[in-house]
Amino acid sequence: MSDRSLEAIVTGSPWAGDLPTGLCLRTELSARGLRHALMHGYLYERTDGTIPSILFGCDEEGRHGNFHPASYRSICATPAWSRRLGKVHTGYWRVRVRANWVWKELDCSNSSDALLMNIFCYPELTDVPGVRALLGSDRTQVLEFGVKPRTPFSNGRMDNTEIDMRLGDLLVEAKLTESDFQVADARLVRRYRDVETVFEMSELPLRNEKHVGYQLMRGILAAYAEGGSFCVFCDARRPDLTECWYRVMRAVRLYDLRCRLKLLTWQELAEVVPRDLQEFLAVKYGILPAR
Repeated sequence: MSDRSLEAIVTGSPWAGDLPTGLCLRTELSARGLRHALMHGYLYERTDGTIPSILFGCDEEGRHGNFHPASYRSICATPAWSRRLGKVHTGYWRVRVRANWVWKELDCSNSSDALLMNIFCYPELTDVPGVRALLGSDRTQVLEFGVKPRTPFSNGRMDNTEIDMRLGDLLVEAKLTESDFQVADARLVRRYRDVETVFEMSELPLRNEKHVGYQLMRGILAAYAEGGSFCVFCDARRPDLTECWYRVMRAVRLYDLRCRLKLLTWQELAEVVPRDLQEFLAVKYGILPAR
């Protein structure tokens, strides 16, 4: 797809509307990323493929087009956050456009992790009353990215899987253009110590005899084990992810745990963030306040 074709998608081409939901959004975000890069003169590359991705880099002036400037300064100034910038993009090993530029996962315009950090690394974001009310958090809670809740298995071992963010006792999973919440064989699901306590197994959604929404199950089980809460952020333009969330939620047996689970959209979050961050989300991601 040419740069001109990508630009046409943002300005009204109906081409993307014929794609599956996740691919449609990925196409729009690539187009927005390209326009954002050209408008501001950011360092970028585009990957090959039917639906190319836009990858941003840090230029000689210290600017990174995939991040709000204030958020990026906060990330770089916080060692625990800046380490997240170092994960190499899987596509880099296949296509190396510039020998001196190692693509990173958070360079990608479609990265849900980058979107999450754009928002929550914005200075004093968690002090904003509307954000605290939406998440049920307070100012004293520590913000961490890429945490391992170490959910217990039946054999006494622990799950080593990462979850995107922790804010106090709230665990967060972020989604944007990902195709789904993963599927898994029953044996993987049944490894967890508390799975039959938490879920009515016969109610869990299946596809081709595999469990749908595996990441959601892991997050819910982690929240139960810690006595905390679990929240998923996804885009309002992804009704398929919303449907999967509610299918898994229906299988949760414990009422008090259900009360600690929530699904929020990026659009709902955009309602309560500061104005300049709100404008950035609108231009780069097409995320507009829900109201």
